[in-house]
Amino acid sequence: MTDSVIPRKPFVIDPALAMLEFSSIAAGVFAGDAMVKRAQLDVIHAGTVQPGRYLILIGGSVAEVEEALKAGQENALDSLNDHIFLPGVHPDVVRAIGGGRASPINDALGIIETQSVPSAIQAADKGVKGAQVALIEIRLADGLNGKGLVFFTGLVSDVEAAIELSVASLKTGQLVKQTVIAKLHPDMVTLVQGNTRFGAQLGWDRRE
Repeated sequence: MTDSVIPRKPFVIDPALAMLEFSSIAAGVFAGDAMVKRAQLDVIHAGTVQPGRYLILIGGSVAEVEEALKAGQENALDSLNDHIFLPGVHPDVVRAIGGGRASPINDALGIIETQSVPSAIQAADKGVKGAQVALIEIRLADGLNGKGLVFFTGLVSDVEAAIELSVASLKTGQLVKQTVIAKLHPDMVTLVQGNTRFGAQLGWDRRE
């Protein structure tokens, strides 16, 4: 018998997205159960991430996603680190969450680093909606000690605007650092566009 490979379905969330981050895995599973019992969702992804946190990502109609989010908050058992609700999430944000990358880097590079996963997604959505920038990548939690990273590219003035909007959208204490590089060196362009994980660049992911 020949093994068959099932094609990966495109990652789609439309129009609303919500995410909850829990400091307790047990509490996250408990809340997730309450959420799916309360509302009819088109998309739900949940699981553990570093460092010992639990994420729940949901998508669907605005009303159903909002209702599920409320259920998650009500059943969080005092373990909810952060959450977001995006009733009209930008499609580029959905693409980036699903692992899609935009390239090439054009002119300037902007970076947002956040304390939590939901905050990174919030920053990405605000930036790409409010300025003429491309969303290169969103990296979330694993390999980052639970933090989030967002990379924008575009003209310097547009990237600066995106970073300003992103930072303004974050809750107090969620921003780790933001920066704009007006002209990235070609060597760094290659590294950022390829894979921002250090181990992946050295081939660690391919070692047995």
